[in-house]
Amino acid sequence: MLALTRKKDEAIIIDGNIEIKILDVQGDKVKLGISAPKEINIYREEVYAKIKSSNKDASKKNQTTLDILKSLIK
Repeated sequence: MLALTRKKDEAIIIDGNIEIKILDVQGDKVKLGISAPKEINIYREEVYAKIKSSNKDASKKNQTTLDILKSLIK
């Protein structure tokens, strides 16, 4: 992990096309602005964890459905 120190209105650039800018700092909260191409998905960590969990659950259900279909074909 790369750890950087930035002040308000300073930014970092990732891979030449993603900019993360410090918009505001209040106490222990930092407001970030992210500029990236539309094809790059950006999620808060807790939202991304729920998406991954939901996708994992959905794949298990699909496997059960496939198993049922296989048993019907035999």
